[in-house]
Amino acid sequence: MSTIDLATQARVDRWLTEEYDSETVAAVQQLIDTNQDTELVDSFYKALEFGTGGLRGIMGVGSNRVNKYTLGQATQGLANYLKKQFPDQALKVAVSYDSRNNSQKLGHLVADVFSANDIEVFLFEELRPTPMLSFAVRHFGCQSGVMLTASHNPKEYNGYKAYWSDGGQLVAPHDKNVIEEVNAIQSVRDIKFDRKPENIHLVKEDFDEIYIQANKALSINPDIVAAQKDLKIVFSPIHGTGITLVPKILTAWGFENVHIVAEQAEPNGDFPTVVYPNPEEEEAMSIAMKQGKALDADIVMATDPDADRVGLAVKNHAGEIQLLNGNQIGSLLTYYVLSARKEKGELHGNDYVVKTIVTTNLISDIASSFSVKTEETLTGFKFIGEVMTKLDGQERYLVGGEESYGFLVGDLVRDKDAINSCAFIAEMAAYFKSRGKSLFDVLTELYTTYGCYQEKLISLTKKGKAGAEEIKQMMADLRANLPTSLGGIEVKEVRDYQASVATSPADGSTAAIDLPKSDVLQFITADGDVISARPSGTEPKIKFYCSVKTPLEDTKAYDQIAVKLEEKVTRIMADIVKN
Repeated sequence: MSTIDLATQARVDRWLTEEYDSETVAAVQQLIDTNQDTELVDSFYKALEFGTGGLRGIMGVGSNRVNKYTLGQATQGLANYLKKQFPDQALKVAVSYDSRNNSQKLGHLVADVFSANDIEVFLFEELRPTPMLSFAVRHFGCQSGVMLTASHNPKEYNGYKAYWSDGGQLVAPHDKNVIEEVNAIQSVRDIKFDRKPENIHLVKEDFDEIYIQANKALSINPDIVAAQKDLKIVFSPIHGTGITLVPKILTAWGFENVHIVAEQAEPNGDFPTVVYPNPEEEEAMSIAMKQGKALDADIVMATDPDADRVGLAVKNHAGEIQLLNGNQIGSLLTYYVLSARKEKGELHGNDYVVKTIVTTNLISDIASSFSVKTEETLTGFKFIGEVMTKLDGQERYLVGGEESYGFLVGDLVRDKDAINSCAFIAEMAAYFKSRGKSLFDVLTELYTTYGCYQEKLISLTKKGKAGAEEIKQMMADLRANLPTSLGGIEVKEVRDYQASVATSPADGSTAAIDLPKSDVLQFITADGDVISARPSGTEPKIKFYCSVKTPLEDTKAYDQIAVKLEEKVTRIMADIVKN
């Protein structure tokens, strides 16, 4: 007996009509003939929606899959919306794509639809990183842009990041309004697929130099880089777009001792050497770290497929190559930018940094010590970009980041930028090496100054419609049974970002949260620990974050303190995940 509900079945039936090409119809029929009800439901139970990273999903047939029809509809909806928002302007968009399977083909499809709608398209001739797309939107004066990528997701995924005229990803109200335009398309026949070649301009390799030189102008200490040009760097693009720009920008910066991980240098959408092409995962960094150890490298860096995230490993006190997490990388970058700017007398009263609500408070501690304001946003770099646009011309953005390995120094783009970050991480390493310190030395010194932080993330994967419902129920259960203690420590404050209210369990007092509504619960303990729960906006996961802190009197005691903090984090996480 079929387990497919009527609404889902109606979508399936629609995709069996002559509106769709024979290959698509055959693929849907194959799912039916082989009784793949679960796959049919997951493929058709809803339409793809904009999350924190745009449209993202598994490639295949269906309304909830990435294919030429869902992306064609998204593009037609975006084109219709642009015409309403900019009725008296000649419209321009930029389009780029990463190394994923089908990304180039889908990128050309998106360009075709825009061109068919009489919109001028700046289409990258070859795969390029996401931050290049954001840069291009602003450089060419576009009203919008699209990047074909699923970032760090597994190989079966692809996606569609839509950008606005400021170079940032779509935020409210544009994200919801575009979806309304997309949903208003009642037939595939309403999608204009017929390419108008005269409306498409290829962005060629020489554009790289424009981006690189704009970034190079941001360098704070080019003289120190010149003195430390032999800094030993290992870099891996993990089969992604990073290979097109990171070696170029490091060379332009002046670094002459850069070693590329050969096994992962070639762009490949199957990501053959890793399980997940995600520099957050130790497994994805393992080949680069092995090479770093063999070469006694100063730093080891790796970027994800669309090169907007960067992982970093450095030598620890024992001389071993050790991974840093995103909170640590972001804290180091914040400290370097602020301290180097202060040293040169380049800090002003209107400077600010940005972090998200699940990113370490060490960043705000550092900023405060330099009398620099910290802006805090919801999770997702699009919200950081939104703050940058809002404050543009009034205050000066210096650096920002999020725990998920996305960072940006300077305001050339409105998205996280691993190309920019790789250059500044290398400059930062050179700067501190010139002072006889490794990045690990600096990190432990930060802990003695501001307190020793330890963070952990647990992600639970729940795939398909059943998984989405399970995640929704987990959040509902957590709200219905709020923990009064975590890890044996009293919960002093509960922040419900969906209700926009912070509550003190002790006396029931409340305070408003001045951020857009989001499905996030956050718990602050009596020790000042911060524990968060949120469904991912880009993956079929629910994520639990924990950040704890304790004084560190001496860097020599770091290893011992770190073990104690790890034990505390484990106790807390056992409680929150159980709840």
